[in-house]
Amino acid sequence: MSHPPIWQTTRHAISLAQPVVMGIVNVTPDSFSDGGRHNQPHAALAHAERLVKEGAAILDIGAESTRPGAPRVPLDEELRRLDSVLPELLRWQVPISIDTYKAEVMRHVLDLGVDIVNDIWALRQPGAEAVVTQHDRCGVCLMHMHGEPATMQQTPMAGHAVATSLAFLHERVQALTAQGVAPARITIDPGVGFGKTVAQNFATLAHQQAYATLGLPLLAGWSRKSSLGAVLADDSGTPPAPDQRVAASVAAALVAVQRGAAIVRVHDVAATVQALRVWQAVQAAADDGGA
Repeated sequence: MSHPPIWQTTRHAISLAQPVVMGIVNVTPDSFSDGGRHNQPHAALAHAERLVKEGAAILDIGAESTRPGAPRVPLDEELRRLDSVLPELLRWQVPISIDTYKAEVMRHVLDLGVDIVNDIWALRQPGAEAVVTQHDRCGVCLMHMHGEPATMQQTPMAGHAVATSLAFLHERVQALTAQGVAPARITIDPGVGFGKTVAQNFATLAHQQAYATLGLPLLAGWSRKSSLGAVLADDSGTPPAPDQRVAASVAAALVAVQRGAAIVRVHDVAATVQALRVWQAVQAAADDGGA
């Protein structure tokens, strides 16, 4: 009898038997999606609490915006932002992920007991891989990115997005497992919006099953992305604001799950959870054979 898949993290073995919703909490003044509405500690914690009540199984905390063109945040400022919320969040016994690429930040938060490192650079920054290998239980999400946030959309990648990102993720997974990191600790992310054209982003979704060849859970991050805005643009070519892309974000998350995503990273937790419950009800009815 096979066991349900899990994502092994510092404090939690997260079941992936059903799709998992990861709620986004930005403690930054310049997020593309919420304009810094939650950058003060009390606001960020209130927002995080609401996401958990709405059904988020994981909270992903970001203290540096990675939107296209975003400037880098100094190390001490990123740590200050995280330290303003982490002591309280870690008391909640909810899996906590930190969206960072800095080795010093990874070391600091993992020492505090954080569960997951979610790295847009896939541990390619100096020292990052060593930190994750030294913490022998933390979870990690490896993402594909072409270029870097400051310039990635000025010169997006050329060629076949799926083949390129798949080869990259395979190499990064091999590098990490060679250092002794158990596959159960690793998830992968094709990197929607990170140095890819609109067509390339939708190609990663259309052909998402290809990533299953890596044998690891896939995290999909479509929430409020500019590619959704592009297909929703009005006759003048103007896209709706990020917070007006909720229905499109939910649709993309649902398609991602139908095509094999184990985790969806979202801003709009309640709406996503509702959509997934409908999908799960359909799946259950199908399994009953039409009884």
